Amino acid sequence: MTAQARPELSGKVALVTGASRGIGYGIAEALVARGDRVVITGRGEEALKEAVERLGADRAVGVPGKAHDEVHQAAAVEAAMDGFGRLDFLVNNAGTNPVFGPIADLDLGVARKVFETNVVSALGFAQRSWHAWQKENGGAIVNIASIAGVSASPFIGAYGMSKAAMVNLTLQLAHEFAPLVRVNAIAPAVVKTKFAQALYEGREAEAAASYPLGRLGEPEDIGGAAAFLTSSQSEWITGQTLVVDGGIFLNAGVG
Repeated sequence: MTAQARPELSGKVALVTGASRGIGYGIAEALVARGDRVVITGRGEEALKEAVERLGADRAVGVPGKAHDEVHQAAAVEAAMDGFGRLDFLVNNAGTNPVFGPIADLDLGVARKVFETNVVSALGFAQRSWHAWQKENGGAIVNIASIAGVSASPFIGAYGMSKAAMVNLTLQLAHEFAPLVRVNAIAPAVVKTKFAQALYEGREAEAAASYPLGRLGEPEDIGGAAAFLTSSQSEWITGQTLVVDGGIFLNAGVG
């Protein structure tokens, strides 16, 4: 999108974690496209700079760091408040999945790392966003969960457990932050990103064939869902998990 084609500023500001690429970038792109300004985070400083350039330096600010680092969490929220004066929307997208294998052999240290990054950091960002702006001014939070959190997830059990916790975190926050702040989650199936590459690389057509809609997800599919859940069109929706799965759950009872 060129600078000339960009819509007028909406006056709203979002913080999107893990947004230098993939789903997080797709979400940031969707919010910028409607006129929001965004603060994005990511571990890689160069990748983050490139993402800011693509989004537009007048619309985006990058804050590098690790999601579970509380100093980084504070810096990201401060970047929104100091740079833009408000923080209407939080999208908790940062996540990790460093292990593949049966849960019976899962290293407990790895399990702790997964929960620290995928769940505890999301709570930390939500707490800071709440106290910095949303408690007095309202807003919305979107947590990126996964269909792995609402079904069995062979060989990625730690990830699935953490995403199930993310779904419950969504319920807890939605109950506690109402009525000013709405909190919902999105549970994607396989989306074509570097993060999920191992699930389809070299066999995309085969992987996509099991989806009733005939393809894997794209980051913009999740971006559109997040834009909806942070818009006035969803003002009577909170505590929900929106499954965005290309229809894959329709096959659950087949066979």
